[in-house]
Amino acid sequence: MIPELGHYALVLALFVALVQSTLPLVGAATGNAAWMAVARPAAVAQLALITVAYLALTWAYLVSDFSVLNVVQNSHSAKPLIYKLSGVWGNHEGSMILWVAMLAVFGAAVALFGRNLPPTLKARVLSVQGMIGVGFLLFILITSNPFIRVVPAPPDGNDLNPLLQDPGLAFHPPFLYLGYVGFSMAFSFAVGALIEGRVDPAWARWVRPWTLVAWSSLTMGIAMGSWWAYYELGWGGWWYWDPVENASLMPWLAGTALLHSAIVVEKRDALKTWTILLAIVTFSLSLMGTFLVRSGILTSVHAFAVDPARGVFILGLLLLATGGSLLLYGVRAPGLKTGGLFAPVSREGALVLNNLLLSTATATVFIGTLYPLFLDIVGGGKVSVGPPFFNATFLPLMIPLVAAMVVGPMLSWKRGDLPGALGRLGAAGAAVLLSVLVTVWLTGGPLLALVGIGLGIWAIAGSAVEVAERVRLFRIPLRDSWTRAAGLPRAAWGMTIAHAGLGIAILGMTGTSAWVTEDIKAMKPGDRTTLAGYEILFEDLRPAVVAGNYSADVGRFRITRDGAPVAVLTPERRSYNVQRMTTTEAAIHTTWVSDLYIALGDPGQTGAWTVRLYHHPLVPWIWIGAVIMVAGGLVSLTDRRLRVGAPERRRATPPPAAQPAE
Repeated sequence: MIPELGHYALVLALFVALVQSTLPLVGAATGNAAWMAVARPAAVAQLALITVAYLALTWAYLVSDFSVLNVVQNSHSAKPLIYKLSGVWGNHEGSMILWVAMLAVFGAAVALFGRNLPPTLKARVLSVQGMIGVGFLLFILITSNPFIRVVPAPPDGNDLNPLLQDPGLAFHPPFLYLGYVGFSMAFSFAVGALIEGRVDPAWARWVRPWTLVAWSSLTMGIAMGSWWAYYELGWGGWWYWDPVENASLMPWLAGTALLHSAIVVEKRDALKTWTILLAIVTFSLSLMGTFLVRSGILTSVHAFAVDPARGVFILGLLLLATGGSLLLYGVRAPGLKTGGLFAPVSREGALVLNNLLLSTATATVFIGTLYPLFLDIVGGGKVSVGPPFFNATFLPLMIPLVAAMVVGPMLSWKRGDLPGALGRLGAAGAAVLLSVLVTVWLTGGPLLALVGIGLGIWAIAGSAVEVAERVRLFRIPLRDSWTRAAGLPRAAWGMTIAHAGLGIAILGMTGTSAWVTEDIKAMKPGDRTTLAGYEILFEDLRPAVVAGNYSADVGRFRITRDGAPVAVLTPERRSYNVQRMTTTEAAIHTTWVSDLYIALGDPGQTGAWTVRLYHHPLVPWIWIGAVIMVAGGLVSLTDRRLRVGAPERRRATPPPAAQPAE
C-alpha cells in the first residue's frame, strides 16, 4: 500500500508541476495577479508530494519490502541500516527521486522566502522551475518508476553495490545532486529575466545566494567523491580524469565563473548577457553530467548501468532545456541594456580574465571528455583521452588563473593601478620566494612542483594580504583594525576564506603528485619492508572475519620509524557473498602533513599477498582545502545582502512622547 501511495504522489506532483509551469507564466504575461499567485502554493505542494514519494521508498528499504523491484535489486536484509538509507539514492530510480526532491526544495524555498522578488519575475522563475520538474517527473514515471512490484516477492534482495557501501559514498551523491540541481535555480532566474527583458544589480543579488548554495554543495560532493576514490579503490590516487569525474568538474568550473560574473553585474551593472549565458551553460553541463551517468555510454565505477533508452529521454530533456534557453537568449539578449564601462586594468577586468580562463578550462575538459565518445559514435574508432591530455592542457590554464585571482581584489573598480596592486602584494611575493627556496633545499624540485608550491602560497598569502589591506593592519591602532575587520562584509570574508582554501588544496595536489613514494610487493606474514623512512612489518593475517553482510581478510602491519612505534594499520580485503564481489579497504596513517597508505591486494599461490604501499606528502591538504572553500561559501551566504536581495529592515524610530503641559 505504501509504495502505491508513493507512486500516486509522484503522479499528483506531475500535475501540480504542470500547473506551476503554465498558469503563473500566463499570469505574468497578462498581468493576472491571481494566476501569478498560484506559483507559491504549487511549488510548496510539489515539494510535499515528492517528499511523500521519497519517504514511501525509504520505508520500503527500511522494512526490506522485497515485493518492490527496486528494493530487491539494491538491498538485502543483512545490510546495515545506514546503507539501507543510502541505498534509496544508491541506484538510478531512487537517485532520480532525490533529484526531483531537491529540485522541489529549491522551488519551494524561492516561493516561501522570495518575498522581495518582483511578482512577475517570481512567477516566471517558478514557472521555469516547474517546467524542469515536469521533464524529470515524466522521466521517472515513464522510464524509471521505483515503485514497480515484483510477484512473487523473493525471500531476500540482491544487495547494494559493495563499492557504495561506504560512508563516503553514502553522502557523496546528495551533495553532488544538491550542486547539480542548485544550478537549476540560476538557470530559472536567467530564463525568467530573459522573458521579462530585464537584468539589473538586484537580479544578480537574487541569483548569487542560490548559486553559492549549489557551488558549495558541488565542491563538497566532488571532494567526498575524491576522498572515497582515494581510500576505497586501493590505487592510492585521488583523481584520474574519469569521464564521470569530469562531468562534475565542468559545472563546478562554469559555476565558479558564474559566481564571479554575477559580482560584476551586482557592483557595476555590466556583463549582463554574459552572466545570463553562464547560468544557462552551467545548468546545461549539470544535465549533461546526468546524461553521461545514466545513458549507458560510459563504463565507470561512478556510472549507473542502465538501459540506454533512458539516456535518450534525458538527452531529449537536455536538448530541449539547452536549445530552448539558448534560442530565447539569442532573441532577447541583444535587447538587454548594457552596463557601465571599465578599463582593462580594473577589478572588472580581472573578473573578466577569471571568466575567460575558467570558460577555456571548461571547454578543454568538455572536449577531452566528449571527443572519444563522439568519435566512436561516428565510426572513427575508439581513442583514449586520459591524464596526459588533461595535465598538458588544463593545468597550464590554472597558473594564470590563480595568479590573477590574488591580484584582482587589490584593484579598484572601473580603473585600477596594477603596479600599485603588485606593490601591496610584496609580502605575498616574499612568501612565495621563501617557500620555493625552502622546497628546493628540501627536495630539489621538480620545476612544476615548485610552480605549484609557489601558486598555493601565493593564493594563501595573497588572501591574508588582501584582508590586511582592508583593515589597514599595522597602519592604524590594532583596536581600530579589529573594528574594521568586524565590520567587513561577510561576503568579503567568504571570498578570502575560499581563495585561501584553494591555495591549501593546490599545495596538497602538488605535494602528492610530485613526491609520492609507492611500492607494490608480494608479502607474507613476518616479512618486512621500508618506505619513505618507515619500517613496515607484516605481522599477521586474520582470514574470514564475518561482519554484517560480508567477510573480510584483515592484515596487521606494525609501523615504526627509527625504532619508535608509529602505528598499527589493518587494511582489509572484503568479500560480499551476495554480489560475489571483493573490495579493498585501505588503512591510512596520517600526520596531517602526509599519509602512509597500505592496501591489501589478492593472495598468491605461494601464500604471499599483494601489498600496495604509498607515502603521500601533503595529500590531506586537498580535502582540508576543499572543506575550507565550502566554509568560505557558507560564510558568504550569511551576508544579509545576499538574502534574495533583501535590504536590511530597520524599525522606524517612534516619535517622542508629548510632554505634559506644566
